[in-house]
Amino acid sequence: MRLSLTARLFTAVLSTAIAVAFAMGVFTHVNLNRDFLGFLNEQEINRLDQATLSAALAYRENGNSWDFTRLQTHLGGYLLRRGVPTEQAEALKLSPAELMGATRRMTLLDAQRRRVFGYPNPSTDAIERPIEVDGLTVGWMLLTPIDSVSSGAEKRFADAQRRSAWLVGGAATLLAAAVAFWVSRRLLRPVRQVAEATHRLAAGDYAARVPVDDRADREADEVSRLGHDFNHLALTLQRNEAARREFMADVSHELRTPLGVLNGELEALQDGVRTLDAQALRSLKGEVATLHKLVDDLYDLSLADVGALSYRKAELDLRELLADVAAAFGERLQGRSLRLALELPVTPLPLFGDASRLQQLFANLLENSCRYTDEGGAVRLAARTEGRQVVVDVQDSAPGVPADQLPRLFERFFRAEPSRSRASGGAGLGLSICQRIAQAHDGTIKARPSPLGGLWLRVALPLP
Repeated sequence: MRLSLTARLFTAVLSTAIAVAFAMGVFTHVNLNRDFLGFLNEQEINRLDQATLSAALAYRENGNSWDFTRLQTHLGGYLLRRGVPTEQAEALKLSPAELMGATRRMTLLDAQRRRVFGYPNPSTDAIERPIEVDGLTVGWMLLTPIDSVSSGAEKRFADAQRRSAWLVGGAATLLAAAVAFWVSRRLLRPVRQVAEATHRLAAGDYAARVPVDDRADREADEVSRLGHDFNHLALTLQRNEAARREFMADVSHELRTPLGVLNGELEALQDGVRTLDAQALRSLKGEVATLHKLVDDLYDLSLADVGALSYRKAELDLRELLADVAAAFGERLQGRSLRLALELPVTPLPLFGDASRLQQLFANLLENSCRYTDEGGAVRLAARTEGRQVVVDVQDSAPGVPADQLPRLFERFFRAEPSRSRASGGAGLGLSICQRIAQAHDGTIKARPSPLGGLWLRVALPLP
């Protein structure tokens, strides 16, 4: 069975702590047996050298004989206390070497290596020192080293060290277990929440969110930022899904209307209800033109979304281009009794851009005014330079657009209801295309209420 991330993290931290505690115990044991015992043996070797020198002096003082050893109950202590003042010798009942048991492991051999006094069974690795008097070796002093701590003070010291090591190791293990538990439960909780929310999001639940801390971004840690990013991603996907559904509904609606009209016209012609005359042909052609315009607009928007809408930019005179567009709409404006006020500068307006796309942009803006402005109203087209920009204003008279709907005018298929409704025609794609064209020329397009009572669209394009 696969362990969860929490269980694996807890196991890893706890195993590391146990391994460290065990390594501390082993190291303490090895260090005690090697370094501590080595230290004790090194101290006893110093005592052995002192006892060897004292034995040589005692041998000479007693007529070059070892007979004096028969009178000593504790020869090692006697040799180590030689040379110490009498008053100190009385106070010093036992030397440090005697406390550590060194005198009990000393062996005195004569010149023929026969035991004279001391430890009866010296080990094969016993440390030897020759006893020399007047250049002759008269005996040997042997010291059996410490193989393990005895039951004396060093034994208690070693036991205390081991207890301390295991106590520290146990405390470290418990602390590591507590930290591992806290980390696995506290720090990984947001990760689990993100994982669960990701599963819901993948299943199509775009409303899935992760509870996050509302602290400032500079104070948020990586896990908190992960939650913020996930929520932002989920919100984007939710909006995209809503936009996709709305787009599909709008496209199907826009296509259904002209197709329904065409189907009705054709059925009427087929059944003989209506004769095939010039008026019928004009009606059919108008519906086909509506379908063709809608498909062209959708195609242009799809190309603009992927950055594939072609532009052939060159130096041009925007003043001349605006005059041509206004002239092309002269007949339509007169047909709706709309007055056109054209305010263009006398000097040229140089611009670097695609003439056909810019003509499409401003034609869509005038088309929008012609379509939605009440008959007998007015349309104003003005252009001028402001700083390093060319500003073009297209204004019309009533009806206007509510202020809360102005930011949505450039959304696809959006039309202000009810004043600028589908009854006036159009699919609501013209302004979206205008926005894409303006952005492709590093410009902007904005909407605001017009002093004339209608809509004011301002296009700002950078000078070359």
